[in-house]
Amino acid sequence: MQIVANCILRKGDQLLMLQKPRRGWWVAPGGKVEIGESLLEAVVREFQEETGLALIRPELRGVFTVLLQEGEELVDHWMLFTFYTESFTGQLNTICEEGNLEWIGIDTLEHRPMAEGDRIFLKHIVHHPTVLTGKFTYTPDYELLGWKPESILRALR
Repeated sequence: MQIVANCILRKGDQLLMLQKPRRGWWVAPGGKVEIGESLLEAVVREFQEETGLALIRPELRGVFTVLLQEGEELVDHWMLFTFYTESFTGQLNTICEEGNLEWIGIDTLEHRPMAEGDRIFLKHIVHHPTVLTGKFTYTPDYELLGWKPESILRALR
């Protein structure tokens, strides 16, 4: 199982997004948590490596289990921790090895190619200051098979 941390950076009515070359899908910048790193350390490091920007006070807004399933067989499993902030310093990289960085309008998210699960959590996180949790199940080709929202608060009671 892998652990991944990403961050939604908002500037007014725009989000900084990364378009990955393989599928052309838009994602929030981030990456794998390395051994010995906290989630916060990982998201700050990964975000700065990809964008050149230093996040200020990113808040955890999403905790997601992501499963890849082929028929009845589970073929991959990872955890995604999504942060959110509107504060940053630095200069945006003009070149990113991971793809193309662009400030995009929030109102264009519905029309951008992306994983359907990302569309679900981006919409929630951009419009609600609460933590969203749940499980996404995809085929190996990233067709969304299911989304099961969960509540951490309910689980802790």
